[in-house]
Amino acid sequence: MLDRIVSELGPWNWMVLGFVLLVMEIVTPGAFMLWIGIAALLIGVVSLLIWDAAIWTWQVQVLAFLVLSLVSAYAGKKLVGRKDGKTDQPLLNRRGQQLIGRMATLAEPIRNGRGRIKLGDTLWRVSGPDLPAGTQVRVVGAADTDLELTVEPV
Repeated sequence: MLDRIVSELGPWNWMVLGFVLLVMEIVTPGAFMLWIGIAALLIGVVSLLIWDAAIWTWQVQVLAFLVLSLVSAYAGKKLVGRKDGKTDQPLLNRRGQQLIGRMATLAEPIRNGRGRIKLGDTLWRVSGPDLPAGTQVRVVGAADTDLELTVEPV
């Protein structure tokens, strides 16, 4: 049955596959099926142009599709994956980095290099020199994970 459908559709097989892949991209977005779907559509266009050529066997078509899929996925990654690194809010998702320079009062003393401060409605773990609770401190750094701030006394 599948063989009959493939033979009846002829060069349109690739077009159908391309559109199915594009629909899959819409249903489950991830920008990967897009590039493979574009490759299938391009092979479909080439198939329409040279369907009767003796060299254009199904094996050559599949090989061309695989190569074109890799090329289009690589080109798509380069095209879409470009990041300039320039933004108007570089610290948007880096809460700890946003707090550098702020003053706070120790909610819990710093013992053995660890303590807590309250900034806004959040208790933050801090590291720094041992200090008693109630001491004014300034945030001078944040860990890469934004889970701990580094403080120094004012």
